[in-house]
Amino acid sequence: MSSEKITFEGAFGDQLAARMDLPEGTIRTYALVAHCFTCSKNLRPIKNISAGLNERGIGVFRFDFTGLGESEGDFADTNFSSNIDDLIAAAGYMQKHYGAPEILIGHSLGGAAVIQAASQIPAARAVATIGAPSNPDHVKKNFGAKLDEIEKKGRATVTLAGRDFTITRQFIEDLEASRMDQSIRNLNRALMIFHSPVDKIVGIDNAAHIYKMARHPKSFVSLDNADHLLMDEKDSTFVAEVLASWARRYF
Repeated sequence: MSSEKITFEGAFGDQLAARMDLPEGTIRTYALVAHCFTCSKNLRPIKNISAGLNERGIGVFRFDFTGLGESEGDFADTNFSSNIDDLIAAAGYMQKHYGAPEILIGHSLGGAAVIQAASQIPAARAVATIGAPSNPDHVKKNFGAKLDEIEKKGRATVTLAGRDFTITRQFIEDLEASRMDQSIRNLNRALMIFHSPVDKIVGIDNAAHIYKMARHPKSFVSLDNADHLLMDEKDSTFVAEVLASWARRYF
């Protein structure tokens, strides 16, 4: 495969860093990937999934949300809504320069984001979530005792995966305002839910709720003993294999 380095304008006008991973030979369709909360496009499992899809003729666009990875912008100014807007901007860039994404893929909070963004990406015909929360405000549990400080002072520094992030009150309020159930019911796209029954970050009950709320066509695949981030290569490889086979009937 080949990988092209790209920058495009995000929700706040910042330049966002992206990669378009292209398969050798004929490109059958395109997929857009949303990474997990505070992660980046270069997380190893995301790269593995992209490579697996490339092997099956699917071009993959992966990018860093505003203020994360190699993208410009201040993470403290972002929220769940701006992530959705970044996704829509990415889809627009793809449509103009490559081809509109027919497949949307979201990991963890990125899964919730692609469900909400799908209605504003007309070309999308299939949506896949990996370890996604059924409600974005699930993320709040990562902030622990800092929630009180955020409420009182308007912001606080939270350490996540060994890195410090500034979380603001508006970020929390935006999470709480999300109408996730409505978005799931009205998705009107084929939905594939990947989730591990031993996920300690986002429990399997989240997958059950998404599946219950969604209309057909919908599918669920258990990731057995996988961890939340799919750090074992065999898990991300499996996701790519199943996802490509499932999505084939929709493009």
